[in-house]
Amino acid sequence: MIRFLLRRLFWAIFMFVAGTMITFAIFYIAPRDPAALIPGGSEYSVSGQRIYLAFHFDVPIYQQYWIFLWNIIRHGSLGYSFSHGASVRSILAEDAPITASLVLGGAVFWLLLAVPIGIVSALRPRSLLDRAGMTFVLVGISVPSVWIGMILAYVFGFRLGWTPIADYCPFFPKHGLCSGPAHWAYHLILPWMTFMLVFAAIYTRMIRANMLETLSEDYVRTALAKGAAGRQLLVHHVLRNSLLPVLTMLGMDLGLAITGAVFTETVFNLNGLGGELVRAANPPVDLPVIVGIVVAITLVVVVLNFFVDVAYAFLDPRVRLRA
Repeated sequence: MIRFLLRRLFWAIFMFVAGTMITFAIFYIAPRDPAALIPGGSEYSVSGQRIYLAFHFDVPIYQQYWIFLWNIIRHGSLGYSFSHGASVRSILAEDAPITASLVLGGAVFWLLLAVPIGIVSALRPRSLLDRAGMTFVLVGISVPSVWIGMILAYVFGFRLGWTPIADYCPFFPKHGLCSGPAHWAYHLILPWMTFMLVFAAIYTRMIRANMLETLSEDYVRTALAKGAAGRQLLVHHVLRNSLLPVLTMLGMDLGLAITGAVFTETVFNLNGLGGELVRAANPPVDLPVIVGIVVAITLVVVVLNFFVDVAYAFLDPRVRLRA
């Protein structure tokens, strides 16, 4: 097990370094004049010369990348924003909790919805419940999340007045401000519902397919022939093996969902990483913020996949044996 963990840890470090290398190449090497992307930047202007020195464009490329990577590893520094005049790390620390609340809360809701529907659909194929579940899958995959968010905001927020239409309240209480767990969840109900629908549809279809495949395996039929109880067979044999691929996909989707959260954040005026990335990409381009968000998302994806690999190894010992 120790060798497996060390191998996974080494692979995670390698993937993070490779991700930073690709990010550095896209934003700092591919453009002919990277300083021109920054407000006031041009290699022929005085401000452009300062930018060149600040970003170390005057040294060879491999030294530029080493300085970039060393600042991340040693100091946790991602540079300074030209638009905000603050460090990128402080901007991420302010915006990341909003996106994390949206993604993690949405993940809880889409699992709570997808797992029961997928199981019932697999246990009763071609029944009325199965057809209703597949209709939900078709609608969830086909309908744009922006349209869903607008409809929910209009019906439940504007017409009925049950929920807030926009804005965010911090989770931890602050005196004199909209804050605390109750206000936090109350303001995120509609964003969670909007964000979860597409993923819930995808996971419902995946769980149903995995369950049907597992139910047709020889060991399941053998257990039935030996007289295994239905609940015991479902929990210990079918569900455990059917949900393993879901665990793998969950680790990947949580990281990738951060970038997809930009649409939901825009509809409900949530100033998270997605909105910050859109603002930084519009002229005047805030290159340090864009690079910082991409590196942060890369780190999140790598860390989540590492923990998924470890959890997968504990749930399925065959993974450790193959490794």
